[in-house]
Amino acid sequence: MKNTLTRWRQWWHDDVVDAPFEPILHPSSQRLLWIGVFTFAGHMLFYWMWAHALPQPHENLLARLFMALTALIYLMPGLRRDPTSASSGRWFTLATWIQLPWFFTWMYGMNGGNPVWLGSFVAMVLIYYHATDWRIATLGLITGGGAGLMTSHLLGGVAHGPQQPLANLVVIGFAWSMGLMLGLSSANLRRARLINTLSTMGVMAHELRTPLATVNLMGDVLRNLSQNDVGDAKRKKFEELATRLQNLVRSMNRQIDTQISNAQLLRLPRENLPIQAAELVHEVVANYPYRSSRERDCVRVQVQQDFCFTGSRAMFAQVITNLLKNALHALASASNAPQPGDLRVDVGVHHGKGRIAVSDDGIGISHELQSRIFEPFYSTQAGAGNGLGLTFCKNVVEAAHGRISVHSEPGLGAVFMIDLPLSTTGSPARPAPTA
Repeated sequence: MKNTLTRWRQWWHDDVVDAPFEPILHPSSQRLLWIGVFTFAGHMLFYWMWAHALPQPHENLLARLFMALTALIYLMPGLRRDPTSASSGRWFTLATWIQLPWFFTWMYGMNGGNPVWLGSFVAMVLIYYHATDWRIATLGLITGGGAGLMTSHLLGGVAHGPQQPLANLVVIGFAWSMGLMLGLSSANLRRARLINTLSTMGVMAHELRTPLATVNLMGDVLRNLSQNDVGDAKRKKFEELATRLQNLVRSMNRQIDTQISNAQLLRLPRENLPIQAAELVHEVVANYPYRSSRERDCVRVQVQQDFCFTGSRAMFAQVITNLLKNALHALASASNAPQPGDLRVDVGVHHGKGRIAVSDDGIGISHELQSRIFEPFYSTQAGAGNGLGLTFCKNVVEAAHGRISVHSEPGLGAVFMIDLPLSTTGSPARPAPTA
């Protein structure tokens, strides 16, 4: 009995409490386009069918027009451009709640629970669990169903017709239980795939880190050789080679950590610890594996006002590292060699939010690409990027209730801005010296 209760508690925390919500299952711009078009056209088609071809009581043109217009939410440019964002999830959840549980329950009640609307209601339940997270669907059916029944009652409808009301409830209960089971099964399948991916990446990471550790030791050997009785020129060469080898190892280890984190995009660590922005930025900039002293010298950190925010320190360190890497790549792609100050990291407070801005004077990003750079597997670095770095950054920032944005002009560089809610749990916001 105790073991059973333990397993149930573990399941409750892993799959219900701690598992992140997925408001849009399988999000993509193309899928949202088809959902919007199908929903808009479907309401017009069903109005003609239920009003003329197979007349149903209480079929309403104004209601159908309202539902068709509500379907345009799915076609909003912001939602389609970035369907994985938190704001897109909220808009999708609202539109789907109106379209499915509220409207179908209202019409079911208005039409007395007749066979046509009983079948429509059952189909709605299964569609709802297929479109969104099973927890959102369950809560939506409870709240939307209650609101729909209340609306129909106020407008003179009845929950069931005079015949077999209990049979209708049995059918609806069966459909609801099947929808819940399918939703849980789908969530468990996605979780199993994620666990398998992480296991595979863990094995690969272990196998890669072993030779990297050997290379790192080779750097130590070279550095020790440089301490022997050798000429200054040779000692300098040994030191440079050892530094390059160990920077390469550090860079490869960071890449491994980032790729493992990318595989965890759907299950980011739920750390909520206070982080001082200036301290984090200075640490990341100091420890970054620069390819040369020229690269290191081109970076400037300016702290106008320090601030504290909450989140995962390790994850945010990777976010800033990723932005530094992209900025250095943009500078390397420019025609001129990087100069001191060509890459700037600014820390401050802007409109009541903490801001970390990474600016570079590199090649910039074209306007048509700026709307896509946060999409998974989309990269502006042909042959050099996997398209997951900025997606990872976006997910980490949004998990901390922040926002990441970009402003760029081709040929004039780019600015990536991270805006975060201020926290009072750490040290108070304060000015800090420039580094």
